[in-house]
Amino acid sequence: MEETKLLLAGAALNQTPIDWERNLQNIKDAITEAISNKVDILLLPELCITGYGCEDLFLSPWLAEEAFEKLLQVKEWCENITVCLGVHVIIGLDVYNTACVIKNKQIVGFTAKQFLARDGVHYEPRWFTPWPAHQVSEFEMFGQRYQIGDIIYEEKGVKYAFEICEDAWRPNRPAERHMQKGVQLILNPSASHFALSKTDLRYRLVVEASKKYQCAYLYANLLGNEAGRMIYDGEVLIAQNGKLIRRNDLLCFKDVDMECAEVCFGENPTIEETIEYLPPIDENKEVIAALSLALFDYMRKSYSRGFVLSLSGGADSSLCAVAVAEMVRRGVESLGVLGFVAKSRMFSLRETAIFEDMPEEQAVRALVGRMLVCAYQGTVNSSDDTYNSAKGLADSIGAVFHSWTIDDEVVGYTSKIESAIERRLTWENDDLTLQNIQARVRAPAIWMLANIHGALLMATSNRSEAAVGYATMDGDTAGGISPIAGIDKAFIRQLLIWMQLELGYEGLQYVNQLQPTAELRPASEAQTDEKDLMPYEILNTIERYAFYDRLSPVQVQEKLISEGIADSEKAQQYIEKFYKLWSRNQWKRDRYAPSFHLDDYNLDPRSWLRFPIVSGGFRDELEKLKSSGEI
Repeated sequence: MEETKLLLAGAALNQTPIDWERNLQNIKDAITEAISNKVDILLLPELCITGYGCEDLFLSPWLAEEAFEKLLQVKEWCENITVCLGVHVIIGLDVYNTACVIKNKQIVGFTAKQFLARDGVHYEPRWFTPWPAHQVSEFEMFGQRYQIGDIIYEEKGVKYAFEICEDAWRPNRPAERHMQKGVQLILNPSASHFALSKTDLRYRLVVEASKKYQCAYLYANLLGNEAGRMIYDGEVLIAQNGKLIRRNDLLCFKDVDMECAEVCFGENPTIEETIEYLPPIDENKEVIAALSLALFDYMRKSYSRGFVLSLSGGADSSLCAVAVAEMVRRGVESLGVLGFVAKSRMFSLRETAIFEDMPEEQAVRALVGRMLVCAYQGTVNSSDDTYNSAKGLADSIGAVFHSWTIDDEVVGYTSKIESAIERRLTWENDDLTLQNIQARVRAPAIWMLANIHGALLMATSNRSEAAVGYATMDGDTAGGISPIAGIDKAFIRQLLIWMQLELGYEGLQYVNQLQPTAELRPASEAQTDEKDLMPYEILNTIERYAFYDRLSPVQVQEKLISEGIADSEKAQQYIEKFYKLWSRNQWKRDRYAPSFHLDDYNLDPRSWLRFPIVSGGFRDELEKLKSSGEI
């Protein structure tokens, strides 16, 4: 065939479930930008009309009808352009996840997803029905009939077809069949959640597919914290014949992020511009970029006026504080001061005017002061080190900082109980009780601050603590968002050092010199987290083997010994302690505030990992450790 050129565009969109007005505005803005650039085909993400995270609402017939009405509105914006976007349709009792093709204001057809994501954080088979390969059918909506199924389309003589997100991750992917039918362009509208280093997998998936199937490949992902837990990095990729042509910057603060490229089709297509080198992934950069964007979207989409934080001076609360500061810095860098202020939905016109002529660095500090309120709540067991760490960090980033003690409240509760049970509470007999009351009495005052400011209270638990229940319910777990509950403690500690050295957060110098401690026991006991539990590196290793690799306790023990992590005696002690604490603390994980999915797995029972609240606690499995022959 003669050489044909198509100007292709993919746009990442920051959508929100059933936020019709903003979702449609983003779609319209993307179409308008594409038309102004004379784009031939524009690809938008999966289920972008409703938002991907509607969950059980997808089962409601009214939602499909409403979404189709919005689709008909979108159709009228598509003059002299082909636009492909995600929308679900209901046929009988079946719900299908589809990509709709609109060409010059006419709906050409709907391609239905063939493979449904069902592992990890995905529950698509709960809502959707997979479409069989090769099958094409029709359905009726509002008196009109439309084609749906495994359709091949054409644009200026170029045949194109779809893989919808998960379709591309399966061995028997649709591209295998598309190639046999002469397809030269594959479009992939996606809702592929963020996880550390996942962008490298996507890059290889797209580029290698373009080589294997001798085609051009256009990929567009969702962007931002769409529905609360999942974060999308907004990746847009254009590749052809094994060469990457376009890739955007990920995790930006825009609502619409578009990439365009002219692509030639023919027997020996000319590929004029390529990206020859992608820098290696820095997981520290990735995680703070994802965390800061997730916080910003969660804040503005929940109509909250910033954040409140019980800043203990320890690693976890320090990371939460710096994440807010980095949210402001990155947001201002992406949108400009006034753009960031407007998008935050926090400020009146009069308040916004304050920032108009302010230098950017000064504005960032002032915005942190408006968006983050911290309080250090000390006790007789608190140290000067943690107070100085908390105050030094808050002052360095410009956050509001309060300090008070909670000893009177602790004495009030302990005295009340001592009177009721007619004996004194002692550390020898009531260790856990006396620790927990200190954590719990911190909650009411910090909640008051959150109420006063109309702000989100940040809970500070990390994944390592969640695994073994090393947290006080209604104490340090109190909050409306638990932003770092998906990150393990060892990663957090090195991340803080990296943020001090590479991002210039000098206020972290204090916490980076401290050993993690709850500071709930008397100072004479020199309490530390690892003394209470085990070394965090070992805890994280056991956790990953147990629930990511899905090994039995005996298999975990064999791994620890064979890899030289622990000798047989220590390995048994660590494993027994981990599994016992894990089993008895599932109820805590079920009650944690919503957390972000940041790593390749998490412990959130509402997303990645479900476990019974009451169970046999691995009794038989742990008994096998003693007779495994390793000891």
